[in-house]
Formats: sequence, C-alpha cells, structure tokens
Amino acid sequence: MTLVYRLLVTVVSWLALLARSSSSKDGEILALRHEVAVLRRVTPRPHLSWSDRAVLVALARVLPRALRARRIVTPGTLLRWHRRMAAAKWRQPRSPGRPPIPDELVALILRLARENRRWGVVRIQGELRRVGHRVAASTIRKILRAHRVPPPVHRDESWRTFLRAHAATLPATDFFHVDYAFTLQRLYVAFVIEIGTRRVHLLGITAHPTSWWATQLVRNLAGELEEAGHRFTHLIRDRDARFTAAFDAVFHSIGTSVLPTAPQTPRMNAYAERFVRTVRAECTDRLLITGEHHLHAVLSEYVSHYNTGRSHQGHGMALRAERRPGRAALPRPHRPDPAPAQTRGAHQRVPAASMKHQVNSNSRVFDQYRRERQVSGLGLSIFRTIC
Repeated sequence: MTLVYRLLVTVVSWLALLARSSSSKDGEILALRHEVAVLRRVTPRPHLSWSDRAVLVALARVLPRALRARRIVTPGTLLRWHRRMAAAKWRQPRSPGRPPIPDELVALILRLARENRRWGVVRIQGELRRVGHRVAASTIRKILRAHRVPPPVHRDESWRTFLRAHAATLPATDFFHVDYAFTLQRLYVAFVIEIGTRRVHLLGITAHPTSWWATQLVRNLAGELEEAGHRFTHLIRDRDARFTAAFDAVFHSIGTSVLPTAPQTPRMNAYAERFVRTVRAECTDRLLITGEHHLHAVLSEYVSHYNTGRSHQGHGMALRAERRPGRAALPRPHRPDPAPAQTRGAHQRVPAASMKHQVNSNSRVFDQYRRERQVSGLGLSIFRTIC
C-alpha cells in the first residue's frame, strides 16, 4: 500500500508539472539541486526504505546516462540491490545448532579450571566425561575465555597454593609480646597454630626469651604430639634469632620439615600473624596485665575459647560454634511495650528513676538502684538529725 500511494503521489505531481512554465521548472530544479548538495554534505549515505528504492529505480530509467552517475542511486547500487533480493529469496533457513550449555555445567567448568591451575582444556574435558558430561574442547575454551580465566601454568609454585595443599598437616609458630600495666615490662608469648583447624597451642610465657627456652618448649610440644598421634609434614616459622638449628632438629626428629619465611615478609606467616591480631584485639588490649601468672591465666582461658567456642571463617569450617551438651541457650530479655503517650526519641536520655519500671525486680540494675536510694535516704536522715 505504501508503494501504491507513493506512485500515485508521483503521478499526480507529474500531471501538475504540465501546467507550469519552463522557467518555474528550471528554478525549482536549481533549488532542489542545491538542497541535495547540502543534504549530501550533512548525510553522505542516507537510509532508504524499500519504497524509496522502488521509486528511484523507476525514475533512473527516465534520466539520461550522464545524470545517473551523479544521483544517490547509481547503476552499481541498483545491481547490489538486485543481488540482495535474489540472495534473500533463495536463502536457506539456519539450523538451530547445538543446545546451550547449562549454567550448572558452566560453573563446574570454571571451578575445575580455577582450583586446578595446571589443568588444560583436554584434562577438564576428560574429567567431565568421567562424571557423565560430554563437552567439546572448543566449547570449554570458549567458556574460559568468556569468563577471563587465564591459561594453565605448567608449575604453580605460589605460596598460597602450597598452604592450601598442606593446610591439614601444616602448623605455624610465632611470638608476640604483652606489656605489664604498671612497670611496662615486656612478656613474650610463644604459640603454635594449626592452619587446617585453626587450633592454637599455648607453649609458654617468659620475660627473657632465649633459644634454649624456645627449644625446650618445642620438645614438650613434640612429646605431646607424639602421644596424641598428630602428624605434621611442615612447620612455618620466621627468621627470629631464637629459632636455632636445635629448634629445627626437634621437628626433624618427628618427621616435620621446617620452612623459614623470606626476610621481612610477615604475610608468608599470615595465619599466625592473624591470630596475634585477634588475641590482642579481643583479649590483651582490653585488660591490664599485672604479672606473668595473670597473663598465663588470661591467655589459657582465651585459647580454650578460641579452640572450642569461637567461630572461624575458612574453607570447610563451621561459622557458628557448636552448642555444648547440658548448656541452655541464653534467655531473651523481657522488653515491655512502651506507653503510647510517653514516646521518646532515639537521642533522648532516659532518667534513672524510670529504670525501675523497665527492668525486672530481680535484676542487677534494680538492686543497684535500690541500694543507691537507701544510701541517699540514710544520708538525708542523718543530715536532718544533725540539723
């Protein structure tokens, strides 16, 4: 219908041209030529619809050959349109192709590639066939490239890979210090942490650490590990002067090789350093230590909590501590509904007198409030007697 309407408008415009003079037609042609030149400068290749193409093809036959080369639609354009129409007519429909890869299978491919940095495309393809998935190697390569997974490495010798591979049989040892509250004398604490389970062993505390003292501590630890049946393959330590050859010989005697960290690289012993930060933030920085026995009692209690009751974030670790048998859950405090007429803002302070109505009569807050009122009443009565 659009083409018929366009042809009808064109024919009517031609009939209207018969009643015009030659001078007016020439003036209109010059004006139209100038407009076309301006439009060509602005839009070198305008977008034409199929009806515009049909009208231009029909008018191209009327124009002389010298003017056809200066039009928007040239003979080469007409031939190209014809080839496109013929190709569109005889074009065969495309086949649907292979079904898309499920998202679960894509996630499995990415996990295999990221957790096994030495596996190539063919190895991943073989592992997928073992679990019943048949995927082409080119498809696996395309998925890895789309998710920007780097190509496999022949030898992955990074420290992170070593820690992950030996986490179950890998402990780490280090020292940290705590200062007295009054004399500011420094105490040194030695500990060992199991990387796989985050279990901490408190070795000893002293004000004068020596290499002999450190060696004797690990001898006691080695005996305890032998009795408990724990087997460790490697031990991570820094390059402290207290860790001598005798210290390493104790671990070599029980089949544990010692791995010293690089100089000035505390991140290689990151698990031990993280425990030091934790014990300081949660325990020692909140207390005033008065002596060696006090520090030993405090750290023993905290290490017991750290090993049994504290949550640890890590692969395969429970984020919540297990409830011990025979211990009931903490009761929820009773919160009475506030009176609608006495609405207080979040920034307003509650007077002490109103605390009596907000807590239970058997609570510590109410007992303290009652004792304070009795003392103040007794002082007032004595003052009146004197006066």
